[in-house]
Amino acid sequence: MLEHLIDRTVQNAPKLVLAASIVALASAYGSQIIDGLHPCVLCLYQRVPYAIAIALGLGMLVLEARGRTDVVRLMLALAGVTFLVGSSIAFFHMGIEQHWWQGTEECVGTTGATTLAELEAQIMASPLTRCDEVSWSLFGVSMAGYNVIASVVLAGFSFYAATAQKGARSSA
Repeated sequence: MLEHLIDRTVQNAPKLVLAASIVALASAYGSQIIDGLHPCVLCLYQRVPYAIAIALGLGMLVLEARGRTDVVRLMLALAGVTFLVGSSIAFFHMGIEQHWWQGTEECVGTTGATTLAELEAQIMASPLTRCDEVSWSLFGVSMAGYNVIASVVLAGFSFYAATAQKGARSSA
């Protein structure tokens, strides 16, 4: 029973990578648009791997329909690498939030303004969100912390699915 469930999950890996990435981005944009949680620069960077994973997921679905399972396995591995990069960005952000290390200049809100009027205009035009401030948490874990967990799980799943699909295809 469990083995059958694992096999079905691996067979649907491209769809799961795509769906998980869409849900992650929808959650990020939803928290911004609906809940008013303005992202810092690192929050925005954390969205990029999910966008890449969406593109990979769509590509995998197309290639899978054409019977190119060898390329799908490669793309699952690339999705795994993409999620690992995402987990690294999220971990870096989490470390800044916890004050384990300092962030970059972008994190502390440098603007590049050369006059006081330019600085005031930039501040008034967009909300200033610092990377070292936790804007939302649940059970003491910030959004960046949950992103670390989700990204590591998705990376592990993607790598497992890439190797399990190879084994399933060669033994069939």
